[in-house]
Amino acid sequence: MTDLRTDEVVPPPSGSAALRVAVVGPTHPHKGGVAAHTTMLAHHLTEAGHDVTLVSWAHLYPSKLHHADATVPQGAPEVLPYPRTIRALSWARPDTWVRTGRRLRDVDAVIVVHVMPQVVPAHLALLRAAGAVPGQQGPRPQSIVVCHNVLPHETRPGDSALMRLLFARVDATLVHSADQARLAHDLGARRVSVADLPPHLPGGEPITRGPRTGPTRLLSLGLIREYKGIDVLLRAMREVPDVSLTIAGEIWPSQREVIERLVTDPRLAGRVELRDGYVPADELAALLADHDVLALPYRSATASQNVILGHAHGLPVLASDIAPFSGQIEDGVNGLLVPPEDERAFAGALRRLGDPQVRARLAEGVQTPDLSGPWAHYLGTIEALAADDAGRDVERLTGDPADGRPPDEVADADDSDDTDDTEGVGGRGSRRSGASRAGSAASDAARAVRDRVRGRVRASVRARRPLVELHRDDLPEWVLPTDVLGDPAEAEDARRLARWLGLPLSLDKVSTWAALGALAAILRVRDDGRRSAIIVDETGTRSILSRWARAVGFAPVEIDFTGSHPSVAALDVDTGSLDVIVRIHPRGCDADDVDEVLEQASWALRSGGLLIVTIPIGPLSAPGAVGPADVRGILARAHDLGFVLVGDLDGDVNARMREAGARARADSAAYGLVRLTLRRR
Repeated sequence: MTDLRTDEVVPPPSGSAALRVAVVGPTHPHKGGVAAHTTMLAHHLTEAGHDVTLVSWAHLYPSKLHHADATVPQGAPEVLPYPRTIRALSWARPDTWVRTGRRLRDVDAVIVVHVMPQVVPAHLALLRAAGAVPGQQGPRPQSIVVCHNVLPHETRPGDSALMRLLFARVDATLVHSADQARLAHDLGARRVSVADLPPHLPGGEPITRGPRTGPTRLLSLGLIREYKGIDVLLRAMREVPDVSLTIAGEIWPSQREVIERLVTDPRLAGRVELRDGYVPADELAALLADHDVLALPYRSATASQNVILGHAHGLPVLASDIAPFSGQIEDGVNGLLVPPEDERAFAGALRRLGDPQVRARLAEGVQTPDLSGPWAHYLGTIEALAADDAGRDVERLTGDPADGRPPDEVADADDSDDTDDTEGVGGRGSRRSGASRAGSAASDAARAVRDRVRGRVRASVRARRPLVELHRDDLPEWVLPTDVLGDPAEAEDARRLARWLGLPLSLDKVSTWAALGALAAILRVRDDGRRSAIIVDETGTRSILSRWARAVGFAPVEIDFTGSHPSVAALDVDTGSLDVIVRIHPRGCDADDVDEVLEQASWALRSGGLLIVTIPIGPLSAPGAVGPADVRGILARAHDLGFVLVGDLDGDVNARMREAGARARADSAAYGLVRLTLRRR
């Protein structure tokens, strides 16, 4: 790969990668969710084994088109910066668009992150110069546009025409909701795929929140624009006295007069704090910890991670009952959903939140969100689009996706049960409106092709990634086969050790802790020195353990079945034929299925084989969690099925389960994770 400014070679990551990818989009010092997502997309693609360069902007927005400062004012980056970033593009220098594009001709895929229609000419010039437009002969990069918003919330004349031009000149489009897929299709997009927006949370680790007294404290975060409905919430607050609100973010000029007029209403006197201006990432955790509820009274939305951000910091969320919030909040359990723009309904919700018992119950219902699983599905969708023969295979089986069929029949909504839970394009709970049998068959065939493409990409990663030299003696004694995670610092220690050992990067600390102990158990107990152990990883595709196992020379089999728990039973393996079965975080066992996993492993594992599982520990009211006494019951059941525990549950481990319980912040949520390694007698 070449440095786009100096023509000097930028060293790629060690070893060959499956795909050479250029991600074109904003990153630090640009601020906001799009820049954070672009940065984390580059990180995760690299983690998945691809050779990635992030091509960004030295100057992105024309000042008259963006009403707020687009860059971070001297402060910490919102997310970890991507090291291989080239800031070669400038809005005011069209020559940089062409020169940069020419230097991307040797990549396999160009992923353009769409920001606003006025930047389309720059993107088209870059793609043409890179040769990444449909219709060109010979090998060329695939072009993929990631649309956070197909059209802006406040449209301008010419926006639709510019988007039609863009969609006509790219191979594929990725959006984050079914509604956006339909809009892209209506504007002529060739191939439209849907995947949930994966989390890219700023703000660091949550801060422990103590008991609260006084009025309910609401928090509104981010750029304040009309579609976010803050004015609706303020009007509702006039009828509910025991509620306060902090508005933290930059106020869009068109909203400033409206907000300031409402804030000065005598009925809101002393109850609204207006914190106008950018909130640095390193101040977010403290700000969230100082409030009781995150408020999202949007009029409309396309994709948002604010619910995930609130839940990650232990806050229930008050939101409009619209996608994506309606799929992220369980009304009355971890938040409240209210019809959009309904001031009376919002006032009723505020009165409910004024009850300390209601607030406490909603806070207890908040579960720590899965921060790694959504990225696995997101990357799988991109890999399928980026493979150079995917478009030709799909068109051969399904016809031209731009032939007028609705997106329900042509869009890949990620064939997992973790996609957008909305009516429309694929995914869990979706419905096909008017799809014929022929259209359904074509869609199934297209999905099969995508599955094969993903398989080829993954096989390439496995075959070409260099091995990591790792022996059982390289792992310190504190990495135990059976252990308890109750302190976040221990997960951070595990991640640091994994990086020091040279294992592939993982951004999920808890998954790293789970996988490191599992890998240590495999190396210490089942490795014959030739890496010949037969490992079945039920954690699913993109499992951290499987990536590490491949890196050190094993050839694990990953199971990931949509709509049901993965199971070795589906492999139809012979009795006593496997060496290791793994089921660990983020898709580990729970109180409801651990017995089934034990029974299946008892016949599938050969003598001396290992079963490694993680189970959440917590009070009886925590979904899927087990208590210390339950763990002993699980071990008794395992003993009856012919297993012995590798490690010692007595003494230190048992005490640490009790300590984790003592540190728990809520009495209805899991407070730790136990890893059990069992050996078949």
